[in-house]
Amino acid sequence: MAVITFADALNQAIKEEMRRDKSVFIMGESIRGGIYGVTGGLSQEFEAMRVLDTPLSESAFMGAAVGAAAVGLRPIISSLSSFYWVAMDQMVSQAAKMTYMFGGQVRLPIVYRAGMTYGNNIAAHHSDRPHPMFMNMPGLKIVMPTTPADAKGLLKTAIRDDDPVIFFEDNTLMGARGDVPEDMDFLIPFGVADVKQAGTDVTVVALGGMLPRALAAAVQLKGEGISVEVVDPRTLVPLDKQAILDSVAKTGRLVVVDMAHKTCSAASEIAAMVSQEGFWNLRAPIQRVASLNVHFPFSPALEKLVFPNEEKIIAAVKRTLE
Repeated sequence: MAVITFADALNQAIKEEMRRDKSVFIMGESIRGGIYGVTGGLSQEFEAMRVLDTPLSESAFMGAAVGAAAVGLRPIISSLSSFYWVAMDQMVSQAAKMTYMFGGQVRLPIVYRAGMTYGNNIAAHHSDRPHPMFMNMPGLKIVMPTTPADAKGLLKTAIRDDDPVIFFEDNTLMGARGDVPEDMDFLIPFGVADVKQAGTDVTVVALGGMLPRALAAAVQLKGEGISVEVVDPRTLVPLDKQAILDSVAKTGRLVVVDMAHKTCSAASEIAAMVSQEGFWNLRAPIQRVASLNVHFPFSPALEKLVFPNEEKIIAAVKRTLE
């Protein structure tokens, strides 16, 4: 074990997989000059054709990834999730559908590293959290780690997977530190949630950067005599429904915390699933804590009002106990 940051865990996973498999390469904007962070040191260790800087044209290089994967390579694509709109045709019409439309004759082992930035005053064009939209598209696997260990284990699994994976990286977590196994074959399977904190009164399902906020809220609520179980799905497609249902069966209450807009969010899907499949275990209405249905403002004072925080989570938990 080594204590490293979330960003360094991702870097470690990429380097290990590029050393293990020469068909793995990475491309994206401004990655060859990286010394630190997720892409730090890649251009110093690997040949130029495996660490490719691209033009500012997401449609072009995300489409190139489809062609590269179809002929046997394993591309890793680095970009902000807010720029995925530019490449929607390549991702939705090609990457998500090609294996199905070709009857399984071609596989597309692509990892789209989707950085999510919000809460740091970069305004509407750079603050999108689009994971719910991609959950709606068959053919894509959706991953969202919350700890350094999960980041490494899930990214290595994604790189070895034979289907396109959108790997959402919550940039609010990049500096988080934690124990990370140094095993070259440390893998975390998709579709397996993790109970980050056990509790008995309320289940809180928290996504990505919402996890630290949920854990902080749980600490405060514990001081008031309320026991919160915090569940981290880790992957949204496939979703570990059973782990969530088992937790709700124990607590009887559910709060889902999602940084996406509330309408048609991942929180909405999880809430609907529990309402349908775990209704008789519920002792109170499900609560969703998500971003307001507005674009993120540039103003720091206004931006803080838009996305979830500890106070909103605490209020939602208490509503389930009324």
